[in-house]
Amino acid sequence: MKKIKSSSGYSPAFRSVVLILLVTISCSPESEKRISILATTDLHGLLLHYDYIEKRAPAASLANVSTYVKEVRRNNPAVILLDNGDNLQGQPQVYYYNFIDTTSPHLISEVMNFMRYDAVTAGNHDIEAGHQVYDRLAGEYNFPMLAANAVNVGDKKPYFKPYTIIERGGVRVAVMGLITPAVPNWLPPELYRGMTFEDMRESAEKWMPVILREKPDVVIGLFHSGWDTAGNDSLSFENGSMSVAYNVPGFHVIFNGHDHNVANEKFVNRRGDTILILNGGSRAEKVARADVIVRSGKSGTGKVTAAGTIISSSGYEPDPEFAELFSARHNDLNKYVSRVIARSSEDISSRDSYFGPSAFVDLIHTVQLDISGADLSFSAPLSFDVRINRGDVTVADMFKLYRYENMLYTMELTGAEIRRYLEYSYSLWVNTMKSPDDLLLKLRVDNEGNPVLVNGKAWLLNFPYNFDSAAGIMYQVDVSKPEGERVLIDSFTDARPFEELGRYRVALNSYRGNGGGGHLESGAGLSRDQMRERLIKSTDKDLRFYIMSYLEENKKIDPVPLNNWKIVPEKWVKPATEREKELLFGKTK
Repeated sequence: MKKIKSSSGYSPAFRSVVLILLVTISCSPESEKRISILATTDLHGLLLHYDYIEKRAPAASLANVSTYVKEVRRNNPAVILLDNGDNLQGQPQVYYYNFIDTTSPHLISEVMNFMRYDAVTAGNHDIEAGHQVYDRLAGEYNFPMLAANAVNVGDKKPYFKPYTIIERGGVRVAVMGLITPAVPNWLPPELYRGMTFEDMRESAEKWMPVILREKPDVVIGLFHSGWDTAGNDSLSFENGSMSVAYNVPGFHVIFNGHDHNVANEKFVNRRGDTILILNGGSRAEKVARADVIVRSGKSGTGKVTAAGTIISSSGYEPDPEFAELFSARHNDLNKYVSRVIARSSEDISSRDSYFGPSAFVDLIHTVQLDISGADLSFSAPLSFDVRINRGDVTVADMFKLYRYENMLYTMELTGAEIRRYLEYSYSLWVNTMKSPDDLLLKLRVDNEGNPVLVNGKAWLLNFPYNFDSAAGIMYQVDVSKPEGERVLIDSFTDARPFEELGRYRVALNSYRGNGGGGHLESGAGLSRDQMRERLIKSTDKDLRFYIMSYLEENKKIDPVPLNNWKIVPEKWVKPATEREKELLFGKTK
């Protein structure tokens, strides 16, 4: 029997089989791969399940997150764990290993390695710890530190890794890290020596083509920068994530940080692509989760869809393995923060700071003037509502008094600049009153001007760490007058005349001295270059260290307000103070 051949050389039967196979392949469903990406952000040192400042267990910590991460991994091996920075400030847990015990492995590297993090983006408060800390951690982590726009001054190459490629569950994921470029607005240059911070959008535009050449299935943005609806493109803009998301196509999911806001939303960029935007807030209270599906069809091209969830970590018990592994570290930390450094004859509270001179802020003023020998001091309440009880004062109390690792600067300002500085400060702080029934403090209000209550309490409109008062001068703040015309400086407290054209030495923290809060720039009217020119000297250690040394040397403190300034007219201020203390803090005995 002869074989029948077609003109192509193949039998009809063979061609029929091939046709059936082709039809089957073309009609087959898309292949599908799934991966879950979890992200924490702005931990601010809350690693172990203990608040070493308040001496109690917190609502949540990284120990709770560890339990949740383990649960997710049990059900899905394709999991990536990321962090968005600002972890090296806020709790004695990190301060101790940043600056006290610098020979042991850092607690945060041991914790994050235990939890098997895959990448972390550097945050501004991580840079605040200084080269000796973040350079050390870059070597201790089992994963990369990212920040594409933190570059070397000389060759402009990234100081940290710009991105990383992670393969999990057959999915190839690229993660690009970016840090807020506003770091120089807050920190002394020596803390980021040899480094400069480029615009986020420009950096993302430069690195996206490089990343896409790696042929990732999914591209993730891990940005230590908040989301600003104005989409500001300023090179020093603090919260530039929206500008990147809209103008730089290629991202599928962007995790934000820095602003401590919780977010889970979809955003459409200029090309019409939908991006998932997630932010887990702060202090390990939430975990941002992206569940990503990569579908590949007959063309082999991938279609990516992503769904977001915000997980409350307080709903999970602290991981017992985590607690056992770091129990020795807990003992060391507890011993450190429990050390008595002085005794106080009185209670001191930050609550008094909003209505006039307070022993709380004036203790900081006193130390700043003592250390610097300056003519006057600027300082603010750095914690909204904390209390240091009379009796033994411990290391833990110092983290209530002074939250941040600022240096102490001594700068030269004119009398006119000092007055404008204070005018600006009180413009953030107090209203212009027209009667004793008006609000004294700037609170969050509704459209009718009534205070907005959250859980029965009012909220300040602006951050209290920007409410600078002064010591060393006698002055009044007249809230019956408009902003810019309220501050009347009488003299120095030693009776020397205060002159607008005089030049004086001023003690203030490095955050303020580098432009933080706007007091020197928008208030006093100094440019960034002028701020650097006016710097006379800086401490080499953080101000909390010097406050502790001061108290240990004096052994006993009798905290009293300096009473060198007041808000007037007093007949309006007194009833307003009584009403607004209750609005802010509730009824007290």
